Amino acid sequence: MKEKLNILLAEDDENLGLLLHSYLQNKGFNVVLARTGRAAYEKFTGNKTQFDFLLLDVMMPEMDGFTLAKEIREIDKVIPILFLTAKSLKEDKLFGFEIGADDYLTKPFSMEELLARIQAVLKRTKRINKDINESWYVGKIKYEPELSILHLTDGNKKLTTKENHLLRLLVKNKGEILDRQPTLRAIWGDDNYFNGRSMDVYIAKLRKLLKEDPSIEIMNIHGVGFKLIVKN
Repeated sequence: MKEKLNILLAEDDENLGLLLHSYLQNKGFNVVLARTGRAAYEKFTGNKTQFDFLLLDVMMPEMDGFTLAKEIREIDKVIPILFLTAKSLKEDKLFGFEIGADDYLTKPFSMEELLARIQAVLKRTKRINKDINESWYVGKIKYEPELSILHLTDGNKKLTTKENHLLRLLVKNKGEILDRQPTLRAIWGDDNYFNGRSMDVYIAKLRKLLKEDPSIEIMNIHGVGFKLIVKN
């Protein structure tokens, strides 16, 4: 069974936003529309939808597209990002790529070109035709993020929402530092001291669950965050 890919569309132009939303929905995507950068960040970090692709206008109120992308890149290093902009300055494009853009489309553009760009990025990043029962391996341990299940030797473990969200971020950023503050804001909604202690408890729970494979380590990077390491 195949699941539709989820696109987060951040566009403050009401008419263009609705047009893009309708077009992409008709092309088989699930699309969530946000009209400000701040609203888009809140939708991305909410627990309800796991997004597969970001379509971000550069010039938006509250938080511009570049700032939004930088914030998201701190908690997800791999999700594809395509910028939409009225600007065609070389410096803006270079800056967009520097902060992690996968592509850049200058307005005005045709819907057909936009779709072709999205599909090309998805093919490059191997996210097209995502399976609803997609499984990952953390070392030798099978992990099904969509079902929140770890397959352990003594049986399957159903993860809580926060356990699953945290493990998903660690796995998606394997070998990279997962910054503490952005992760707290993404999962707990606030990076205060008490939520920080709560996250430490969840990290300890994940370490306990993953300890059956000695090649797996969740490193504590003092004062910065955590890093998932899988030794060969």
